[in-house]
Amino acid sequence: MHTARIAELLEPFLGETHDQRLTANGTLLLEHISTYIDMLLRWNARINLTAIRDPEEIVTRHFGESLFAAGVLFPGIYPVSSVGKGFDSAVVADVGSGAGFPGIPFKLWNPSINLTLIEANHKKATFLREVARCLTLTDIDVFNGRAEDLSRAHARFDVVTLRAVEHFEDALQISAALLIPGGRLALLIGSSQQSAATHTLPSFSWNPPRPIPLSQSRILLVGTSPEH
Repeated sequence: MHTARIAELLEPFLGETHDQRLTANGTLLLEHISTYIDMLLRWNARINLTAIRDPEEIVTRHFGESLFAAGVLFPGIYPVSSVGKGFDSAVVADVGSGAGFPGIPFKLWNPSINLTLIEANHKKATFLREVARCLTLTDIDVFNGRAEDLSRAHARFDVVTLRAVEHFEDALQISAALLIPGGRLALLIGSSQQSAATHTLPSFSWNPPRPIPLSQSRILLVGTSPEH
């Protein structure tokens, strides 16, 4: 897919800073997205990675939503080809990563993060490793297992993301257990799930939900775990 068209489709998700975020080294981000889409469509013919088949809809539904969240979680950080001043080298986990959203777009946006993609399905985990290899991503680990197994191993992350998972309330509790004190849980969910999130984790401090551009019901909900 042509990078100019990708940039055009991403504009609503990047807001007023669109031009600044996609100039200079932002070209690399667009090239990576183009390669990622080609791989996703090719692998999707063999294993079910996403129900979305249209490349432009993949950009808006998957990449747009993920990069919108990245801009909120890592403010002031623009996509570049190497680690630079002001980068947030957070330790991030993406629970139930599936086809890699939002975790891999986070990594493309902020290469300084140390990313763990948690995916129990072996074939999907193989796809994630291949994406990381083809895009030459570093400091990225694909954990082919269940998130609760990482929790038992006392893994702790600064940011944990959750998107389109089954057994939502159970997944919330498991994800919360992966966070350091004061860590952030970033949920890309439907607005109807907000109440379940806040009631399941009442000790978290929840920011006001942010509507996802071009969506009638999708939101980004970020909660901070207790300090103690």
